[in-house]
Amino acid sequence: MKTLDRRLASPWRRSALAALAGALPVLAYPAPALWRWAYVALVPWLLLARAAPTGRRALYDGWSGGFGFMLALHHWLLPDLNVFTLVIAALLGVLWAPWAWLAHRYLTVGAGASRARVGVALLVLPSAWLAVELVRSWQGLGGPWGMLGSTQWQVAPALRLASIGGVWLLSFLVVAVNVAAAVLVAVPSSRAPAVAGLVATAAATSAAWVWAPRPDGAGRTRIAVVQPGVIDGVDRRFDREEQLTRRLAGQGVDLVVWGESSVGYDLAARPDLAGRLAALSRSTGADILVNVDARRSDRPGIYKSSILVGPQGPTGDRYDKMRLVPFGEYIPARSLLGWATSVGKAAGEDRRRGTEQVVMHAGPGLRIGPMVCFETAFPDMSRRLADDGADVLVAQSSTSSFQRSWAPAQHASLGALRAAETGRPFVHATLTGVSAVYDASGRRLGSRVGTGASTAAVYEVPLAHGVTPYVRFGDWPVHGSLLVLVALGLTEGARALRPRRSAPGPLAPPARTVRESPARPGR
Repeated sequence: MKTLDRRLASPWRRSALAALAGALPVLAYPAPALWRWAYVALVPWLLLARAAPTGRRALYDGWSGGFGFMLALHHWLLPDLNVFTLVIAALLGVLWAPWAWLAHRYLTVGAGASRARVGVALLVLPSAWLAVELVRSWQGLGGPWGMLGSTQWQVAPALRLASIGGVWLLSFLVVAVNVAAAVLVAVPSSRAPAVAGLVATAAATSAAWVWAPRPDGAGRTRIAVVQPGVIDGVDRRFDREEQLTRRLAGQGVDLVVWGESSVGYDLAARPDLAGRLAALSRSTGADILVNVDARRSDRPGIYKSSILVGPQGPTGDRYDKMRLVPFGEYIPARSLLGWATSVGKAAGEDRRRGTEQVVMHAGPGLRIGPMVCFETAFPDMSRRLADDGADVLVAQSSTSSFQRSWAPAQHASLGALRAAETGRPFVHATLTGVSAVYDASGRRLGSRVGTGASTAAVYEVPLAHGVTPYVRFGDWPVHGSLLVLVALGLTEGARALRPRRSAPGPLAPPARTVRESPARPGR
């Protein structure tokens, strides 16, 4: 133990250990998908922050751990962004510094940790983690990719909780369990509130399983996903997608979905391609949702657009991608950060943004809500589409640059969460895999299409109606967490401003009475 203390005395070694501790939760995400690991993965990081000699050192432990977490979560970006990946991880890692400081303050025995303080920690630390996830969910900081609650995408009780409070509620509970585990390990005198926290989490999960409304069945639809695989050249890709789509004739499909950037030309400028797509729609008897990544002929700039094509050609339903991938599709503050194009595969020209989400009418009675690429990471987008009346959520993605990484599996897993949150089936169609379809409860339908496949797959998708509590009430766990932090700040501020009574000093000795001596008679 003394040897470990001596090693931790070195700031550099301690920072390296904190970065390693911060990276540990990544094993709970796909592709490893060790979802149970998420419930104890934060414990080493919490214990390190708790053992910090000062609150200032705990801030550094939080920053270092946040750097390790972000770098491990986005390690697959290194081939494209190179050194800039490290810069992004270092900048975003700062967000976890206050979280570690709070862990030090409320879990440190030397600071007077008690059962009451541990009880506060079980509420404050998950709230602070949600505040971090809220800030980094801003699109300009990369969006909400890798929220801690998303590690539970394949756990049925967790998905039921997501229908109540979204992925935010899952993140809150996962952090609360980690805090309770850290207390059980390091603060034996305060195990009672930790056990109470674990019992409360189990009770909440059980109650959600029984009480949370299940989506009501509303018929079925047949949806085909066309995945051409890794093909160089937009013309060759289109030819392969056309070939795969022809195979769907006579299979009774209601909708065919192509992946992101499946068409490399503006259809208004290429009526020949629009005609070929219309012919495919007539032969399959289904509308085709394609994704055009091209310079538009009717306005300046390059857009990524989901376009619905029917038997007569484009139907007029169009969705322009609103939330672009930083550095991949645009460079924030290009005049300042444009040098990123010289060190990696950053966007040479910024894509243009759409202005509003769209619900499309695909065939008789089927309403679909399209999203493009990492927009599936944003819970508010799928929630809005469900609230606007979409029957099926459809995501078009590519991930062709990250075939041999964890990114395709992570991306596909997000569909389960969005389906469970909204009570709507979710179709995740990609150019190169992983493609997958989920029912309204977040359960995967059929087999997923892996990164090595070039095929067209048909899924029987049960439709659902009804409104989940998450769609109705929104991000209430975030709002509650912010209220907790505001109340904590007010309490701490009032405590700091409270006047302190000075200790009474020693009593002064009684003053002596000076008496005048009687005048002596003269001699």
